[in-house]
Amino acid sequence: MSPHKKFSALFWILWIALIFFLFPTTHFFSADASKFSSIKQKVEAILPQMTLEEKIGQMTQIDSQVIMNNLQDISAYGIGSLLSGGNSGPSFNSPESWANMVDRFQSYALKSRLKIPLIYGIDSVHGLSHVKGATVFPHNIGLGAARNPVLVEKIARITAMETAALGIKWTFAPCIAVPQDIRWGRTYEGFSEDPKLVSLLGASAIKGSQSTNLSDPTSILACAKHFAGDGGTEFGTGYPELLDQGDARIPEKELRSIHIFPYIAAISNGAASVMASFSSWNEIKMHQNKYLLTDVLRKELKFSGILVSDWAAVKQLPGTPEEQVKLAINAGIDMVMVPDSYQQFIGNLTALVRKQEVSEERIDEAVRRILTLKYKLGLFEHPYSHRELLAQVGGREHRELAREAVRKSLVLLKNKDKILPLSKKLKKIIVAGRKADDIGSQCGGWTITWQGATGAITTGTSILQAIKKAVSTNTIVFYSTNGENCLGADAVIAVVGEGPYAEMKGDREDLSLKTTDLKTIRNIKDAGVPVVVILISGRPMIVTSEIKSWNAFIAAWLPGTEGEGIADILFGDYQPAGKLSYTWPASMDQVPLRKAKNSHSKPLYPYGFGLSY
Repeated sequence: MSPHKKFSALFWILWIALIFFLFPTTHFFSADASKFSSIKQKVEAILPQMTLEEKIGQMTQIDSQVIMNNLQDISAYGIGSLLSGGNSGPSFNSPESWANMVDRFQSYALKSRLKIPLIYGIDSVHGLSHVKGATVFPHNIGLGAARNPVLVEKIARITAMETAALGIKWTFAPCIAVPQDIRWGRTYEGFSEDPKLVSLLGASAIKGSQSTNLSDPTSILACAKHFAGDGGTEFGTGYPELLDQGDARIPEKELRSIHIFPYIAAISNGAASVMASFSSWNEIKMHQNKYLLTDVLRKELKFSGILVSDWAAVKQLPGTPEEQVKLAINAGIDMVMVPDSYQQFIGNLTALVRKQEVSEERIDEAVRRILTLKYKLGLFEHPYSHRELLAQVGGREHRELAREAVRKSLVLLKNKDKILPLSKKLKKIIVAGRKADDIGSQCGGWTITWQGATGAITTGTSILQAIKKAVSTNTIVFYSTNGENCLGADAVIAVVGEGPYAEMKGDREDLSLKTTDLKTIRNIKDAGVPVVVILISGRPMIVTSEIKSWNAFIAAWLPGTEGEGIADILFGDYQPAGKLSYTWPASMDQVPLRKAKNSHSKPLYPYGFGLSY
C-alpha cells in the first residue's frame, strides 16, 4: 500500500473513531428525537431504529406483580406498559410506596437500548381507590343519579391529579357501559341505563382526566371501556354462567343505539384509549371482531388512539395461543394486556410477523399510536412520578368534593309524614346495621383490592361517625349492629345492603335483601320506633314488601369514603336532589330492564324518580 493510501485509510479510521468518541453508539440507537419539532417527526425518527422484537415489546402490557422478580426483562424486551391489576401493588400501601414502585419500574425501561419510557396503568375508576389514604368518590351509579357533568369532570380531574402523583399516567376509566340487566356485577360501574346520560357523563370524565393538554403533569390518559355491548349481555351466557363476559344477543341497530352510542361523544371529546370488551356480540368475541374494532371504531367513529385488550382476554379467543394473538392483532388490538405470559406473547407475535400472517405494517401502526401518546403525555421528558403532588393525595379539598358528590348522588325514595330531615337536637338516635360503621362496604368493589373488602380498609368517615359529628353535643347516638335495644329512641337509622364485590363475584340471580338485614329492620319495628333505611348497594334491590313499614328510604349507592355527605342530607343541611338513573323494579320478574318496560305492572320507582324536602 502506498504511503498516500496508508495516510488516507488512517485518516478515515481516526475520523470514525473521533465520531464514536464524541457521539457514542447509544446516541445513534436511542429514542432521543428532541431535534425534531413535531411529535409525528419524533415518532417516525424512532420507528426505523426499532427491531421487530422491540416494536412488539411496546405492544406488551404486563401486570406489575408478574414482572417484580424479573425487572431486567423490562429492559431486555423493551416492554411498553405495566399495570397494577385489581390486587397488585407495593407490599406497604401508601402513596409514597406506590411512587417508589412505579419509579423503580420506569428506571428499568430507561435502561433499555432505546430508552423508551413505560406507560403505567391502573383502574382509578372512582378515585385513586387502590391506594390507602387516597380520595374515594362514589361509584358511577351514584354520579349518574347526581346527573351533574360539571361535578363528574371535577372528580375526574382530582382523580387524575392523585393518580399522576404516583407516576401512573393511564387510568382504565371511565366505564361507559349501558347496563340493561341489574343482575350484572358491574352495574355500579355504569352511570345509567340511558345511553344519553352515559354519553354526557362519560365525556365529562374523559375531559376531566385528560384536561386540555395531556402533557400537563396532572393529566392522565383516559380509557373508554368496554367496547362494545358489555352492558347488553344475556343472563346465563357469561363466566361463570351468569352475565360477566357474556354474549350480547341483540341486533346491530340495538348495539349501535344503546351500547356504541356513548363512544361517539367519548371519541369526539378526545378519548385517547379504548378497551375492548371481554364479551361477545352474537357469539363472536369482541377481541376478534374486526368489523367492530376496525371498521366501526377506527374508520367510522374516527378513533385514533390506543386500542387495548382487557385482562388476558386474548386467551379466550379460539385456537392455539399463536392463533389467538393473530386474531386479536389483525382485528385491531394495539396493546395486549397479557398480563403474565409475556414471553410467550412476544414470541408468538414475532413468529406471526416472520410468517407474514401479521403484517409489519400492522405492527408499525400500533407502535406509532403507542409512541405518539407517550410523547403527548410528556413521558420522554418527565418519565418519573410527580412527587410535588403527593401531599395532595387524599387532601381536604379533594375530600370536600367527594362529600359534595355523595350528597348530590343520594336519592330520597320515601319520606312518610316528612320524617326527614331529622333534627340535630333529638335526644336519642340509634344507628343500626353492620354497614353503618364500615368504610369498605361504603366504597364497594375496586377499592384497595379488586373485589373490595369490609372494614376500615382505608382513610375515611363512616356513616356512623358522620352522624355523631353532625348532631348536637346533647344528642345520644347509640350503635346497634342488629337493631336490638331500640326502645326509647326518637329515630333509628338503619344502614343495610350489599357487601363489596366486583365483576363475576357480583353477578346475582336474586336481588332481595339478605336475611340479616331483614332481621335488623324487623327488630327495629318491633320496638315501635320510626325507621329511616339507608341502602348501600351497587344497583336497585327488591324491597317492595319491606318498604311498606319504613318511614323513609334513601338509596345511597356506593358513596365512597366521605360518609358526611349522607349526614348532610339526613339532617337537612342540604336538600336531596338525586334522581334514579336506573329503573327500580318491583320484583325480579321485571328484570332485565326490557321486562320492566314491557311489564303490565309498574316498577317500584320509575327512571328519574327522586323526592326532595
